[in-house]
Amino acid sequence: MTQPTLTDLERLARQAGQILSDGYEKDHQVDFKGVIDLVTEIDHAAEAFLIKEISRLFPGHSFLAEESGASTDQTEHLWIIDPLDGTVNYAHGVPLFCVSIAYSYQGQVMLGAIYEPMRDEMYTSERGKGAWLNGRPLKASGADELQKSLLVTGFPYDAWHAIPSNFDYFTKLGKMTQGVRRLGSAAIDLCYVAAGRLDGYWEFSIKAWDIAAGGLIAEEAGALVTDRFGGPDYLHSPQSIVAANPTLHKKLLIELQ
Repeated sequence: MTQPTLTDLERLARQAGQILSDGYEKDHQVDFKGVIDLVTEIDHAAEAFLIKEISRLFPGHSFLAEESGASTDQTEHLWIIDPLDGTVNYAHGVPLFCVSIAYSYQGQVMLGAIYEPMRDEMYTSERGKGAWLNGRPLKASGADELQKSLLVTGFPYDAWHAIPSNFDYFTKLGKMTQGVRRLGSAAIDLCYVAAGRLDGYWEFSIKAWDIAAGGLIAEEAGALVTDRFGGPDYLHSPQSIVAANPTLHKKLLIELQ
């Protein structure tokens, strides 16, 4: 089977991003997957476009996508897709959202592209070759003390029932750092860690499509990316993630135990 190139992912992310920007600040058909878990017709449109186009270009490849789930048990050539990460932001007209596309071969993510259409920022990465923002190499921040760091986190849609409660850690780390941000998009959180805009990211309850591309981008920019216990597999259930440069990562893990 044919394998995609990073150029393929970049083009697909840009085309799906155009669907998002075309629909931005229009009236949306909003459905609820949970009490506060939204989906719009734009999520569905962008995902349908991506699956149709990838199936045309790479017949036989399989998908794990937010709105349609897994297409098959075949995982040798697997595309992990979030057509609109930051749906709640999008539905409210907050311009922080993106398209996230990862390509995994034989169980390992090899390529990632995340496109923020409102800022025209394209984050890309190829395993072993680096990460880039609009073609410029990315390097994670060198902040090595919590007191000098700016962190970011996210909360699950059942945040008030989730164990462990991330509200406790949000408060704890908020008092130990220069602050903790909550942007509403895990993919963007990871990109901003890769770009050195934010020093570290953690989240306890997350899905593979939120973090597959961003995890590779952060890793290739020099961040250490693990689950909350320091294990290397952050993509399989129960998913959790911690990303920061190796020195800060070690200090974050201690506080998150």
